[in-house]
Amino acid sequence: MKTTEKNGKLILIPPERIDTTNAPDVEKEIMDAIAAHPGLTPAFDMTELQYISSAGLRVLMKVRKLANVELDAYNVSSDVYEIMQTTGFTDLLNVKKKIREISVEGCPVIGEGGFSKVYRIDPETIVKIYRKEVGQAFVEKERNLSQKAFIYGVPTAISYDVVSCGESFGVVYELLNTETVAEIISGNPERIPELGFRMGKLLKEMHGIEVDDDIFPDKKQRYFKVIEEMKPFLEEDEYQTMIRFVSDVPDQKSFLHGDFHAKNIMLQDNEFLLIDIGDSSVGHPIFDVATSFLAFVLLPKVSARTAEQKSELLGFPIEYAEQMWGAIVSGYFDTRDPAEIGKISQKILPFGFLQMTYQSMMYSADRSEETMRPRIDHHVRGQLLPAIRNSEGVFF
Repeated sequence: MKTTEKNGKLILIPPERIDTTNAPDVEKEIMDAIAAHPGLTPAFDMTELQYISSAGLRVLMKVRKLANVELDAYNVSSDVYEIMQTTGFTDLLNVKKKIREISVEGCPVIGEGGFSKVYRIDPETIVKIYRKEVGQAFVEKERNLSQKAFIYGVPTAISYDVVSCGESFGVVYELLNTETVAEIISGNPERIPELGFRMGKLLKEMHGIEVDDDIFPDKKQRYFKVIEEMKPFLEEDEYQTMIRFVSDVPDQKSFLHGDFHAKNIMLQDNEFLLIDIGDSSVGHPIFDVATSFLAFVLLPKVSARTAEQKSELLGFPIEYAEQMWGAIVSGYFDTRDPAEIGKISQKILPFGFLQMTYQSMMYSADRSEETMRPRIDHHVRGQLLPAIRNSEGVFF
């Protein structure tokens, strides 16, 4: 029996097969290894295991009973996983399938965001590959969120397995003949009124979905957490102003996509499909509308990036951004009046700056005073607080 130690655990690596012929010997080796490493929690690395019989499963049960904790069993092959699932062992152990390895060399990029790229790997399948600093746990969470959202009726692409690609992880989705909305707009800007209007309608429909599932975090609590992290660098009145602003938003359980823009939406058979659910949450719709306002209005206007960088971020030429936002507002708020769209945008402004501040904090691991103070001066004192104080009142 091969063993190793990692993070306070005794990693047991079973042989290629455990059946009636070798189960007693495997059991003895496991028990001897556990006895020789008191204080370490056993766990199974199933990399080599290709078959396990009922005799082998009973060995696992004895180890679980001895350890008296939920045991990890990872790198489980598809065949062994199916046996464990059929016999109920996936409810008794923390079982994780072996990650399938793929290559995207030569595959076309069909979408790109700040933390991932989407590749077409065959005519019916795409894969979203995250940057290498994004861990496997986050990627698996996105896959789970996507599956849950699909069950709730959110038009998200059907997600399959989590895969590895070099040093990165990704999620495989089945899609047929698709393009992102950003790609369509780039080649056909005359479709902006139609596609933007439909996006607004889709966003409104999603906000009509009431979610009662703990897997989706509460967006208001996310904002509170970020404000608390900034508190040591804020004046008391600044801190209280932001707390009141978020607190005044009514509690709600609407599904929020969290990153609703043209590169995260694909058109398949003239139907929209969402391919990014990693930032989804629950809360009041204004928080979600603000993320689109940030993408289509604030970032093109106030970002320090060059025009070329802004266009790359949007996925289409920057000169179309404001028109796209107007079309989305038309669909969501059922108005085509430019003056009314302008008033709505002005009321959304402080929520857009709130989301910008949130993203600035969430996507940076550096919480040093040297980094925090200029960030707060810029985002909070320069943008968010003036927008809150100049707002006409509660939007909703």
